[in-house]
Formats: sequence, structure tokens, C-alpha cells
Amino acid sequence: AGETLIATKADGTLWSWGSNTYGALGQNNRTQYSSPVQIPGSWGAPKFMHSGNHSVVIKSDGTLWAWGSNNTGQLGQNDTTQRSSPVQVPGTSWSKLGASMTSTFAIKTDNTLWAWGNGGQLGTNSNTNYSSPVQIDGTWLDIGSGYGGVAGVKTNGTLWTWGTDYQGLLAHNNRTSYSSPKQVGSDNNWKQVSISETALSAVKTNGELWACGLGLMGLLGQNDNTNRSSPIQIPGTTWESVANNSHQQIATKTNGTLWVWGSNSYGQFGKNNRTEYSSPIQIPGVTSSSIIDTGQYWTSWLVEE
Repeated sequence: AGETLIATKADGTLWSWGSNTYGALGQNNRTQYSSPVQIPGSWGAPKFMHSGNHSVVIKSDGTLWAWGSNNTGQLGQNDTTQRSSPVQVPGTSWSKLGASMTSTFAIKTDNTLWAWGNGGQLGTNSNTNYSSPVQIDGTWLDIGSGYGGVAGVKTNGTLWTWGTDYQGLLAHNNRTSYSSPKQVGSDNNWKQVSISETALSAVKTNGELWACGLGLMGLLGQNDNTNRSSPIQIPGTTWESVANNSHQQIATKTNGTLWVWGSNSYGQFGKNNRTEYSSPIQIPGVTSSSIIDTGQYWTSWLVEE
């Protein structure tokens, strides 16, 4: 994600604020807003949202909408025309998405995976850009996309990665880029994955959390700054979900508690300091939460009280 944020209220309205260089705020302009402004339309309770150079939202009715930058066709409109207002991607059965600056990935309710945008990242064994959705083989449970790398969990619990490997984050004990999905190890109990420009993080059904990639800023949660190109377990066995960006990681446990680690240079952990943490620390007072979004320099979460 970039320095654009979108969020929904309980009444089904959708709001945005921040940078608007590419029209990603959905306001039919390129004006920057430092306070939330409403995006026109009825959104219900969106299933998934992504904000960055382009924004993508799956509505509760299964329709998928996109707007903002479209230089590689990442809006799925069969063109490369930028839009500053939401446009619908064909289909009404979308259920989950992952997106980077130049690509969009989405899973349908039948567990098929579709991709469009930057050809070097799509997993189609080519460098061809696609401005309309193309199907990736297999049936999929979860999908995540970073600056160049992509990670997904199939319905059989196996973990797969592809794309550009800058920091060993594709988890194959190398820094090799792959143009088609390649399985990580042989385990078949993965359930959720997140990937950024710097790191990959994935949760297993047994509550284990594993990570690899850049160790700088303590991103891998090992109480050090060592890079790893193969997954290493982060202490604990009750992890529920994880999200990361270029500078920090944020995760929830099965008891609803919220944990963070990595860079805190802008105070984005809400700890009233700017201390870097190389091991997970708990955000106090949060007993039921869900991760909303992660940008390059900020994190946000929803606390249910």
C-alpha cells in the first residue's frame, strides 16, 4: 500500500484520505485530503480493501471495484486509462484480494485465482501485462502481493510464492525470481499469508507464525536484524492473522490481542515512543481486533469494544 487509506463505517459508507496523486481516493480528482472524505456509492460491509497507488474493494455483494493508477492495467478494465472514481471489474463472485503498486490478485468464491496488471508478477510464466483478469492454475484459499513478490495458500494448505525476490522473501533459500508459482517446502497446514517488499509472513492452522526476508529493523521477530531466505518461526503458537509492510509487522492472536514489531520511527505502534522492536510487543488494552491495512509508514487496525 501507499500513503492512501480507505475505511468503511458501520453504516456502509466508504471513506478515504491521504495522498491522491493517481486518483486513488475515489473523489474524481487528484486533491490530497488530510481528513476522511466519503467515496460516493453504497458499499455495504466490504469483504476486502486495498489502498495504494490504486484502490480495490470487494463489496459484500461480491462485486469488485477499482480506481487510481492503471499504468499496467491493474484496474482490470482492458485498458491502461487512469480512473479517479470507482469502476467495476467484471464478475460478481469475488471473495478475497491482494494487490501491489502495479498488480491486482483476487480469489473467487469457487477458489479460482485471477490476476491482472504487471506481467512480471502475475505468475503466468511470462512478462506480458494483462489489463483484464487471467486465471492462475489451482484452487486457492488466500493471496498476498508485495512490491514484486506474491504469496498464496492453496485449498490443500500448501504455500506458494512467485515474482521478484529482493530479500529472500520468496522463502526458497535463495534470491531467485520465479515467473510461475513455486511451492515453499512440503507442509500442508498453512492458512494465511502476507508479503511486502521486504518480508513474507504466514500463519499455520496450528497457530504457528513463520517469516523470512529482510531482518533489518527486527522485521522477522527474532530479536536480531539477520536476513533469512527460508522461513523461521516467530515465538508463540496462538497466532491468528498477520499483515506486513516494508517496515513493520502486525499480527493478532486467537485471544484477540494485537502485536507489532519492526520500525517505529514515526510512532506508528501507538506506544508513545519511536523505539524499534525486533520481537513482538503487545498493544495494551486491545482484546478484540482486526487488521485493516498496512502502509509503508503506518499501520491501522479496528478495535471491537
